[in-house]
Amino acid sequence: MLNTTYPFDPFMKHHLLVALGLVIWIFTFLYLTEPLDVNELTNIEQLIYLPIYGLVGGIAYFFMMPFQNWLCKNTTWTIGKELLFILCFSMLAFIIARGVYLYIIVSGEPNPYGVWYFFSSIYLPVIAVILPIVIGGRLALGKYREKSLEDQKIKIDGEGTYEGLHVQLNDIISIKADDNYIEVVFLDFGNVKRQLIRNKLSYIETLDTSLIRSHRSHIFNPFHFKQWKNKKGKLALLLSNDIEIPVSKTYVEHVKSVLES
Repeated sequence: MLNTTYPFDPFMKHHLLVALGLVIWIFTFLYLTEPLDVNELTNIEQLIYLPIYGLVGGIAYFFMMPFQNWLCKNTTWTIGKELLFILCFSMLAFIIARGVYLYIIVSGEPNPYGVWYFFSSIYLPVIAVILPIVIGGRLALGKYREKSLEDQKIKIDGEGTYEGLHVQLNDIISIKADDNYIEVVFLDFGNVKRQLIRNKLSYIETLDTSLIRSHRSHIFNPFHFKQWKNKKGKLALLLSNDIEIPVSKTYVEHVKSVLES
């Protein structure tokens, strides 16, 4: 179960929105509900101190981003990784919240709350309200990204009963004709893979994609273009992962116009 794929959005800018939402939600929750001894603070003190706790949630979430990037590097995101992220976020938020309480909220006070009381009576009730927002927000981002990616996929069918390929358009690097087959070179979680499919290049050109023919035997994805190469007067294209394909005189002007547009 823990290795089951879980919806995930890796884009930092989207998670910054989650962090900002946490800041606003935590402040609003504390200000309106006044849990525990928050009601002992004056309105001015609440407006000074409660936003700090909101920032604690946002900062803790933001500080988890490098850890999240490390977890998802070149691998799929799973339920186990999501649970680990949530656990580590909760622990980090507690450490920062405890520090804020001791060194800002009650700085200089002789009898601050002990660690256990602060954890069980103050932190747990708040985090119990916060986590559903975090989990729900992350899940919504992941599902939206999955839908967007699914809309960007193309399906390359094999003739007859031969296996085809369903892949993200921008993961396709190039396609080469090989007798009665085509060899699709594509990325799978950052790794280059090749798959033979029984079909023709002319079929690929009917799929309404941005893939461009550079040679009678080659089609490439401009998304992966790196640079032009000239070997003994023969033009070629250098694509991602050092993949090189030829450009014939018949297609050179069209290729140039596409790459320069």
